Amino acid sequence: MPLASLSPFSSPHSTLIADVPPAQTASTADLTVPGLLQMGTPMIKVSGRKQTNVVFKLDPDQGQIIWESKKHRIIPIENIKELRTASDARYYRELFQISQECENRWLTIIYTLDGRWKIWHVIAPSVDVFQMWDSTLRKLYALRQTLMRGLGNVHLREAVWAKQYWKAADEQADQKLYFDDVEKLCRRLNVNPSHEDLDRRFKQADVQKRGFLDFNDFKRFVKLLKARPEVERLYKKLCSLDNGTFSYRAFEGFMRVHQKSNANADELQRLFLRYATSSADDDAPKAIQLPTDVFLNDQPTEASSPPDKAITEGLATAALSLEGFTAFLLSTDNSSFTDQDGSIHHDMTRPLSDYYISSSHNTYLVGHQLVGDSTIEGYIRALLHSCRSVELDIFDGDKEPVVYHGRTLTTKVSLREVCEAIAKYAFAVSPYPIIISAEVHCSIPQQDMMASIMREVFGESLVTAPVHGCPKIEVLPSPEDLKGRILLKAKNLYVSESEEMQPNVVSVNTESSTTSAEASTDGEMLSELKHDLFKVRRGFSEAKQEITRSRNVLSRRSPNPVSSASKMKVRMSKSLVSMLVYTVGVKCRGINKKERYAPEHMFSLSENTANKMFKRDGMLDLIKHNRTHLVRLYPKGMRVTSTNYEPHRYWSAGVQLVALNWQTCDLGFLINHAMFQRNGRSGYVLKPLALRSPDKSLLNKRTQHYLDITVISAQQLPLPKDAHGREIIDKSALDPYVEVSVHFPDWNFYSQSPVSTSTLQVSYRTNAVKNNGFNPVWEEALSLPFEVVGDMRELVFVRFAVREDGDVEKEALAVHCVSLACIREGFRYLPLYDAQVSQYLFSTLFVQIKIRDGTS
Repeated sequence: MPLASLSPFSSPHSTLIADVPPAQTASTADLTVPGLLQMGTPMIKVSGRKQTNVVFKLDPDQGQIIWESKKHRIIPIENIKELRTASDARYYRELFQISQECENRWLTIIYTLDGRWKIWHVIAPSVDVFQMWDSTLRKLYALRQTLMRGLGNVHLREAVWAKQYWKAADEQADQKLYFDDVEKLCRRLNVNPSHEDLDRRFKQADVQKRGFLDFNDFKRFVKLLKARPEVERLYKKLCSLDNGTFSYRAFEGFMRVHQKSNANADELQRLFLRYATSSADDDAPKAIQLPTDVFLNDQPTEASSPPDKAITEGLATAALSLEGFTAFLLSTDNSSFTDQDGSIHHDMTRPLSDYYISSSHNTYLVGHQLVGDSTIEGYIRALLHSCRSVELDIFDGDKEPVVYHGRTLTTKVSLREVCEAIAKYAFAVSPYPIIISAEVHCSIPQQDMMASIMREVFGESLVTAPVHGCPKIEVLPSPEDLKGRILLKAKNLYVSESEEMQPNVVSVNTESSTTSAEASTDGEMLSELKHDLFKVRRGFSEAKQEITRSRNVLSRRSPNPVSSASKMKVRMSKSLVSMLVYTVGVKCRGINKKERYAPEHMFSLSENTANKMFKRDGMLDLIKHNRTHLVRLYPKGMRVTSTNYEPHRYWSAGVQLVALNWQTCDLGFLINHAMFQRNGRSGYVLKPLALRSPDKSLLNKRTQHYLDITVISAQQLPLPKDAHGREIIDKSALDPYVEVSVHFPDWNFYSQSPVSTSTLQVSYRTNAVKNNGFNPVWEEALSLPFEVVGDMRELVFVRFAVREDGDVEKEALAVHCVSLACIREGFRYLPLYDAQVSQYLFSTLFVQIKIRDGTS
């Protein structure tokens, strides 16, 4: 692939989450959906087993694709991860052996439902119908993705919400809601006001006294239902500090004292006037009118400073109303996340070893480690979430090499198809380099094929020589040097064999989980397997079958994996060796003063090996090594259910590529997601100074802090959904509570001096609010102590989990996780996410955040 084609949005036929420019969405708020799509169009639904004629409908108000099979099924548009058409969907068309004549009528949708990834394939009856579906879906998709880009677009968000729930409540489609309809809607919204309270609000909304609500009445009713007494109390308290009005003086005090803003006076004045109204010369407040050059695209800029007179006159008559204050709190101007703008703000010109790099393990798997499917989808999903290091386990195939999990029952996928998927999606989200970590188990002829395939598919983007032309590598290049490039990392057997011939070398095993001897004994392995299989029984309906298969796989394993691995000494293709430049895989010979590694030498460690290294006081040695060299860490082989460790444990040792199972959205994945939301979601995050600097005193600095969280309220918490995406509406409403936890590395590994706490997390929870999942109010204060070494707040993570009282075993209803270094203090709304870390369209958590030193 030539470098010129490596633009972020180069694919003409697929829409990615990152592909939707905000500018497109202004015209989609009033989008007209063709009546044909709303009535339904017959199309052919394709799966691996059969082809079925189905009528599909598009409901723009509820934001759903709907069809009937044995059950009523839906695809919520906000759950769509990707739309693929034409050549971008060719992989599945060919997999299902569908004629090429159908390519210009083929639509594939990747989406999530009930916490799982799903794929939907249809063939439209004509090109015209296909184009109608394709263009309309993309516009609706753009609109709803805009609403999920943080918490701005308040009016548009409210309009979409009102239309969606009006459609849901108006079952008779007669444009009338009677009291019984409104009562049912409240149960669906998870709010249970008393009959008297609901009747009072219904009558207030029914201004014409007709006994029913039309859409305008309904919007009035919703406004009454969404009244925020907790925000009104805060507003009145702030007004009381300035003679009962929320003037600029009160706003400045609020921003400095509560929000900890360091904006200058000019920036604060502009911000205030954006949300303020004027009551001068009239009893009715008016929006402040300033010259058009005050704001450029609603964003103040230094180049568009307003005239001092306009600012002065505006401030003299301006005040924040309750509505304006509420709008400000919900806006992106008040985001809780410091990296909200999505820009690259880290120095990207430092050596690769100075960065954490978003990494995946066994990327080809989308399920179980022993019996799951190998597919290109794992690579696409990871790359679309800005993963920068993917893994391939490559074996001999019938014609060309294949990728799968060796010595297991996982399916196989063609290496060529995997490389084509990587090439297509590599730089769709981030322009920075991809590292392909390959475990090569091929014969020499198929190694040559592997090299040939990669050169052919990746073209000029594949790094095959030093970028600066210097044959000897003194220091690793930077992400900026390698923009748009793909690096291959594989073990160079010629280097490793020459190292093994050296006397008095103690070797640390660092091979992949399928070929290596893990640090644990056979007894430990069986013990870990039993533990994981127990979790399988509890979590998977097909547990018995998987356990049987797992035991069969284990019974075929060599009883002495160390001796088996030592016998597998094969030569290596010279064409493959020539592709290893900055990421040359070698064996870890230990980390001490006697051992020397070239800058390009890179080894891998299993989590077991790393844990033992930490316990042998090897943390500081590993930190020193990682200042100049890349290290990859991967999960132990006995994580058969694809669970994850918590990555910040290994980031604290400076390990750059801490690989996770991306198909499992557990706590480890959530922390990894929070880390790489930073720095423009580029997949590269600059390591803390304490891990980059040779100054040892930085790692000796220990400080104690408190995270003070007041959990104020939540808004429109999600209802549980069944496997078909329908909300489960029980007779009783939710009894939600909020759990706040702080997660940090084990600082004890840095020195012999123990820290005051031996736990790796601190967790507290609120009380439960009974019968209200719509707008529960807690107003509870929690204080969580934690310690930090070397000012490395980047490695401390805060997790908010909204849970149902009494259901501790179930997944949280909604979560929010963030690095402590990226969270803003003050009164903030937190967007909430589902089990697949997709943002809910309407659900938020309102909190006050303070971080104080232990001495204060």
